[in-house]
Amino acid sequence: MKVAEMPVESVFPRLEALLPHVQKPIQYVGGELNSTVKDWDGADVRWALMYPDAYEVGLPNQGVMILYEVLNEREGVLAERTYSVWPDLEALMREHGVPQFTVDAHRPVRAFDVFGLSFSTELGYTNMLTALDLSGIPMLAADRTLDDPIVLAGGHAAFNPEPIADFIDAAVIGDGEQAVLEMTEVIRAWKAEGRPGGRDEVLLRLAKTGGVYVPRFYDVEYLDDGRIARVVPNRSGVPWRVSKHTVMDLDEWPYPKQPLVPLAETVHERMSVEIFRGCTRGCRFCQAGMITRPVRERSITGIGEMVEKGLKATGFEEVGLLSLSSADHSEIADVAKGLADRYEEDKIGLSLPSTRVDAFNIDLANELTRNGRRSGLTFAPEGGSERIRKVINKMVSEEDLIRTVATAYGNGWRQVKLYFMCGLPTETDEDVLQIADMAKRVIAKGREVTGQNDIRCTVSIGGFVPKPHTPFQWAPQLGVEETDARLEKLRDAIRGDKKYGRNIGFRYHDGKPGIIEGLLSRGDRRVGAVIRAVYEDGGRFDGWREHFSYDRWLRAAETVLPGLGVDLPWYTTRERTAEEVLPWDHLDSGLDKDWLWEDWQDALDETEVEDCRWTPCFDCGVCPQMDTHIQVGPTGQKLLPLSVVK
Repeated sequence: MKVAEMPVESVFPRLEALLPHVQKPIQYVGGELNSTVKDWDGADVRWALMYPDAYEVGLPNQGVMILYEVLNEREGVLAERTYSVWPDLEALMREHGVPQFTVDAHRPVRAFDVFGLSFSTELGYTNMLTALDLSGIPMLAADRTLDDPIVLAGGHAAFNPEPIADFIDAAVIGDGEQAVLEMTEVIRAWKAEGRPGGRDEVLLRLAKTGGVYVPRFYDVEYLDDGRIARVVPNRSGVPWRVSKHTVMDLDEWPYPKQPLVPLAETVHERMSVEIFRGCTRGCRFCQAGMITRPVRERSITGIGEMVEKGLKATGFEEVGLLSLSSADHSEIADVAKGLADRYEEDKIGLSLPSTRVDAFNIDLANELTRNGRRSGLTFAPEGGSERIRKVINKMVSEEDLIRTVATAYGNGWRQVKLYFMCGLPTETDEDVLQIADMAKRVIAKGREVTGQNDIRCTVSIGGFVPKPHTPFQWAPQLGVEETDARLEKLRDAIRGDKKYGRNIGFRYHDGKPGIIEGLLSRGDRRVGAVIRAVYEDGGRFDGWREHFSYDRWLRAAETVLPGLGVDLPWYTTRERTAEEVLPWDHLDSGLDKDWLWEDWQDALDETEVEDCRWTPCFDCGVCPQMDTHIQVGPTGQKLLPLSVVK
């Protein structure tokens, strides 16, 4: 039996009257090249997909773009996109009763079956609450009815969805391509049967698949000291642990085939291809590397086909070769040369995200810049001293770095950017001050090999935030005052040097946003009340420096948490013990908790661990559990056609 549904009309006529009164109205009108508008009545299951940030950040997001296309390719399924509206439009929408809308057909978000949000950072949580409120969807999952969409969280932050457990109906961890299609079929069948058992029944069906986490079906019990005693299912048939999704053959999922071309300026003006997924370098701070194991490479021919189709579909003049460590692709040299050869006449530029010092070579760099501009190179040593790099398992020596930058400067580059973190476990002032010494050596080497004085080096510092499912998930976080004091000493060491200081740029974040990110990344369900209090106090766009207010978060935490027996330092600067139940232990990233703990002990002992792609297995747990193996090239194939594409 098909349930009769109300016609859904576009809100654009009401929205259009508001657009002359806001900044960048173009971001709300839709109609981008390669966007899709499908017939509402021809769809059985309808998804509204959101990257909870502004259009300029959200549109280029690969995850949302891929799911948008995967869903719209499916018969009887419709997907549209929505982004966070800026406060100027939010105020007008409230005043004129315009709900949160999709940019594709300007349909109200509340009319969809699923409202899926992709969180790459926890600082987007207040934007989710804004969107729920503007949509007319009850903020608390417990208050929603059959007429409200299933609110679903995904993305890296969803590996610990507990801080937003009160606001979401479900979370999916891991790769989304197959997961959204499996969920769609469950929802389609339930709707076709006449939606028996209501909202509870469809969520129960999703939970029983073993790959969808529904917080309402789990009770959290606490010890007297505030720690978690256990997380236990409260329904039969619901799994004790929820598994992550892993797409094993990337060549079978060559998305996006028709990348979206933005109407307004965005943070990335390029077409991107993910060349592999996963990383086994084993950097202990890196959640992305840990939760995306095992490594799965896209074949060289698969990459070539995606680039060819994507460029034809978009007209972009730059291709980003994306992954967590793109220079580690087993055929990266052939990929870069093949693409540079093929698109030489079209002057299509190639780019990699930041390059590992030990994976950089000048041949690769020359291929990447052959058809594009030779801008700066970015390297990420992460730690200032050799000792701290052993702690974090970032096996790069200072000699490696100096040798690499010497090669770069000697081959025509004039600017190098170095990325570090402050507040790493066991770090001292001395570890951080060695960043200044390293930057000075880089400038000195650049002057030596070029004979020029116009050499530049930019030092960029981010605050370390311990993340779930990493060996550092037990680590204490460095407090705000200590972080700022350490960075001040470093700044003085750089700027006080008359010989080199002028040539070294210094960018850093103070310790405040990192502490709030730490609260949200390792928080449990009690933190939800803090997020709501911040939202109600005007918190929006917390990932943007100009909108973030530490005082607002501190006020909310100091108001809410003491009544729950905990406080901000309890979540952030406190070290956890081996036996503590962590809020995300019932969400299975494939990593063995005992292995993570052993790696944490290795970090404290300053013991390095090799990359398991090229060494015997270290028993992290992923491969046997997924019944898989690390996928390693090379295939030995070349990018065909070898002739230039006209």
